[in-house]
Amino acid sequence: MNAERYLFTSESVSMGHPDKVADQISDAILDHCLREDPKSRVACETLVTTDLAVLAGEITTNARLDRATVDTIVREAIREIGYVDPNIGFAADTCQVVSHLHAQSCDIAMGVDVGGAGDQGMMFGFACDETKSLMPLPIHLAHRLVERHAELRQKGELKFVRPDAKSQVTVEYNADGTPHRIHTIVLSTQHDESVMVKKGDKQYFSDDARKVILDKLITPTLKAERPDLLKGDLVIVMPGTKAEDIDDDCIRCHINPTGCFLVGGPHGDTGLTGRKIIVDTYGGRGRHGGGAFSGKDPTKVDRSAAYMARYIAKNIVAAQLAAQCEVQLSYAIGYPDPLNIWVNTNNTTANGVTDEGLVDLIRKHFKLTPAGIIETLNLRRPIYKETARNGHFGRELPNFSWEKTDKAEALRRAAHAPALA
Repeated sequence: MNAERYLFTSESVSMGHPDKVADQISDAILDHCLREDPKSRVACETLVTTDLAVLAGEITTNARLDRATVDTIVREAIREIGYVDPNIGFAADTCQVVSHLHAQSCDIAMGVDVGGAGDQGMMFGFACDETKSLMPLPIHLAHRLVERHAELRQKGELKFVRPDAKSQVTVEYNADGTPHRIHTIVLSTQHDESVMVKKGDKQYFSDDARKVILDKLITPTLKAERPDLLKGDLVIVMPGTKAEDIDDDCIRCHINPTGCFLVGGPHGDTGLTGRKIIVDTYGGRGRHGGGAFSGKDPTKVDRSAAYMARYIAKNIVAAQLAAQCEVQLSYAIGYPDPLNIWVNTNNTTANGVTDEGLVDLIRKHFKLTPAGIIETLNLRRPIYKETARNGHFGRELPNFSWEKTDKAEALRRAAHAPALA
C-alpha cells in the first residue's frame, strides 16, 4: 500500500444478528404503541437468548399491551426475520416470551409534558460526499452486503444460509481523504449442515460454499455500488492463510474465516437492544454520544436529536457548503432548547463558509426543541422497526424523513447571502 494512503474499516450486522433481533422487537413494540396512540411514551428493552425473549421497560400509552398482544408482536417480528426452525434453538412459534413492561416514571413525565427533552445527553450527526447517500463508504457498503444477504436468503437463492450474519468493509483512502479502492471484505454467515465438509476429524464450511457467496453476494453488491473501486481481483482468503502470502494487489475476501458458523442467532449469542450503536450510525467515522435508538419514542432525544443532527449534516453537505459535516446537539432532561450546537467540517467548507457561520444557519433554519424535531421530521408514526436493520441512516426510504435534503437550497442561498438569511 502507498505510504500516503490509509485504511478505514466499518462493520454491519444482518437483521438476524441477535442484537438486531432485540432491536427489531423493541421497535415493533414502539410501532404498535404509536399506531394506536401517537403520543405514547416508550422505552422498551429486549433480551433474546436460547428459546427466550424477555421484554422490560417503561411505557405509558393507551395502546393495548396485554400479554396476548405483546406475545403476538414479538412472535411476528421473529418470524419476519426468519427464525422459524425450532431445531436451531430459537424460533417464532416455540420460544418463550416474558414481558416486564410498566409505566414511565412520573418524574420524567413532568419535564416531557411541557415540551422538555426526555433525557440528557449529546447526539451527533454526520454526512460526507463519498456516496450518493452522503454516508461514509465503508459503512454504506457493509450495510448493502448484509441487505443482499437477507434478500438472497428470503428469495431462496442462498438456501444454506441462516439469518445471522456480519459484514465488514475496509476501504483504502488517498491522503486527501478520497476513496482509492476497496481493500478487504469480511462476510460471516450462519449456515446449515448441507455445506459442511469433513477435514480430518472436524467439520468445516466448504470452499464451494465460499465461492457461491463470493459470486452471488459479494461481487454483485460491490459491482452495483462502486465498480470504479474494484481495483484488483476479488480473492477468497482461506482460513489459516498468512498475511504475507496474500497478493497486495488483490481485494481480500474473508468468508466465514473461523471455518464454521453452524451455531448462531440468539442460541449462539445473547442479543440485547442498543448494543450495535456504531453499526446503527456511521461505522465509527463520526462521533457517537453513546445513546441507543431502538425501543425509544421521539421524546427521547437520544433518538430524535440524532435523527435531526443527521438531517442537518446531510443538508449542509447536499448544499455543497462542506464536503463533510459533523453536528453535535446536547440537551438537559426536561429542558426544551439545546444546550449547544457544534459543527466540525474538517476544513472542507466552501469558500466564504465557516463552521461558526454554519452554526448560525442551523439556528435560523432548523427547529431544535424536541417538539420542533418531532414536527419537522414527523416522528410520531409507526416507522421504526425498519430502522432497526441495515442502519438508521443512508437509505432513501419514504418514511426516513431525516434523509431528505429539502433544506439544502435554502441553506445554500443563505450561506452566500448572509444578510438575507
